[in-house]
Amino acid sequence: MQEKKKFYITTAIAYTSRKPHIGNTYDVVLADCIARYKRMLGYDVFFQTGADEHGQKIEEYAKAEGITPKAYVDRVSGEIKSVWDAMHTSYDRFIRTTDADHVASVQAIFKKLYDQGDIYKSEYEGKYCVPCESFFTASQLVDGKCPDCGREVTDAKEEAYFLRLSKYQDRLLDYIESHPDFIQPESRRNEMINNFLKPGLNDLCVSRSSFQWGIPVEFDPGHVIYVWIDALCNYITGVGYHPDGSSDRYRHYWPADLHVIGKDIVRFHTIYWPIILMALGEPLPKQVLGHPWMLFAEDKMSKSKGNVIYADDLANRFGVDAVRYYLLSQMPFAQDGNITYESFLSVYNSDLANTLGNLVNRTVAMSGKYFDGKVSRADEADETDRSFRAAADETVRDYYRLMDAYRNADAMETVLNFAKRCNKYIDETTPWALAKAPDGHARLEGVLYHLLEGIRLLAALLTPAMPDCADAIRAQLQCDDRTLSFGVCAAYAVGEAKPLFARIDAAQVLSQLAEETKAQQALEAAAAEQAGVATLSQISIDDFAKVELRAALVTACEPVKRAKKLLKLTLDDGSGTPRTVVSGIAKWYTPEALVGHTVIVVANLKPAVLCGVESNGMILATDAAEDDVRVLFADGVPAGSKVR
Repeated sequence: MQEKKKFYITTAIAYTSRKPHIGNTYDVVLADCIARYKRMLGYDVFFQTGADEHGQKIEEYAKAEGITPKAYVDRVSGEIKSVWDAMHTSYDRFIRTTDADHVASVQAIFKKLYDQGDIYKSEYEGKYCVPCESFFTASQLVDGKCPDCGREVTDAKEEAYFLRLSKYQDRLLDYIESHPDFIQPESRRNEMINNFLKPGLNDLCVSRSSFQWGIPVEFDPGHVIYVWIDALCNYITGVGYHPDGSSDRYRHYWPADLHVIGKDIVRFHTIYWPIILMALGEPLPKQVLGHPWMLFAEDKMSKSKGNVIYADDLANRFGVDAVRYYLLSQMPFAQDGNITYESFLSVYNSDLANTLGNLVNRTVAMSGKYFDGKVSRADEADETDRSFRAAADETVRDYYRLMDAYRNADAMETVLNFAKRCNKYIDETTPWALAKAPDGHARLEGVLYHLLEGIRLLAALLTPAMPDCADAIRAQLQCDDRTLSFGVCAAYAVGEAKPLFARIDAAQVLSQLAEETKAQQALEAAAAEQAGVATLSQISIDDFAKVELRAALVTACEPVKRAKKLLKLTLDDGSGTPRTVVSGIAKWYTPEALVGHTVIVVANLKPAVLCGVESNGMILATDAAEDDVRVLFADGVPAGSKVR
């Protein structure tokens, strides 16, 4: 038996600063679609993703929370993995840069490069951007700020190890120019050549001595290995590379067939990473795909701007495959895509509910109504059938071509156009009229067979992008054949027609979202005011004495209708009258997790109506981390006790 062709695909590993937003999630959804497509073609696929867990920023976040860096990254890596799982991504390994095998291999890689003279010790003095974890010279700054993220930089001077990029510069330039497909899209390739390689490379700082949260340099414990060797090497350590002897898995899968990354880190993956591999004497990855960004209405997503959308939140409301479809169909190959709730709902209703969902529902329903679900193959009767069959064949050819080139949005458009062609075929053949015609029975069966076979083909084409939707279609057809060609099934015995995507009342949903956002903003503003944040003026002891804090027992708790972030708590505050408080903590607590606990409530706060519920007070909680809220419990304290 012929051995399967291998295909090793990776994503950039997500940085563990905070929960990834939907733009970050595109990376892994795109890679998953490609991995599923290759598996569908019979490839032996290994799909790796993971989390980048070291660095100064992580150390600072952990210190602010009063926990260890490892405890911090354990939590955030869990969040990242949870989002990836929520999007039904089929990775084979989720690597963490704190994994023992990765740590050992990275230390050995660093030692090997040092021993052969590709890494040397010196001193660095320049400008440092903590969020980007990057050094810059003064001339590289833009308006005195980081050229990558636009944030403030700080002066930095420290002893460090450097990688000799200049030694491999010409060799890398020759490789990129002789392998035109190595960097995609072409615009990214041109940028790397013209902006970095031809002007000349400076040697790269690959260790730090001003913080401790990183992989130690074994022969110089005052240094930790910097992100460029630590994080980038995950692509080989994750499949078993070690300088002293690599695993069979590494020898089987390396070189990687595709690195899927965002356009902002192309330089690291097409200059630093290839040079590391050249220094190690290892083959280079076959291709690096630097995809564009998913923006929020033409703007980068940022929690400070209030324009962040999370993929798992969207999936909980509208379904996983609806989110996957939007990401894969609305991101161009070389230009940035964008998402708003309005655009998402528009695409959902037009493409999924109207075009695809309606096609499947009415075809299965007609098959059940006219033939008790049993429809057999019929010959093509006329030019209408031949044209339909030709459209199916052309769709498959275009699909292969586009998916092989990783042009997923164009491939999705091709599939949707065939779904539209199926609906047009219904209009052309008018099956409801054939059902009434005295001699229309045979023709009607032929029409429905063509439609069912077209829908089976659609399910096969959609499998990499929308696996759950494809399975739901196959369940209604009661046919699991996934052959990517038309006319392969001899007969169908379909099941019950069930809607795939119910049409959404966009105006109602947008109104609900706006109300939820307004309520959340009111809660955050009230919390900031109550906490006396640094931006507010100082208060006197007399002002503070006006705030009445009481211990209150949570006797009941339930979600607030039409507000997924809000919980309605019923409290016993010792007054004899139940108190209702609305709190925006549904993301972090279930109602069951709160009932029976004693909380601290601001008892004399002016009432506010949130999503139709009057809230009389506020419970105290912390927000030490940007996306982590913890209620302050006072269990064991009698209800009604004053907090002094």
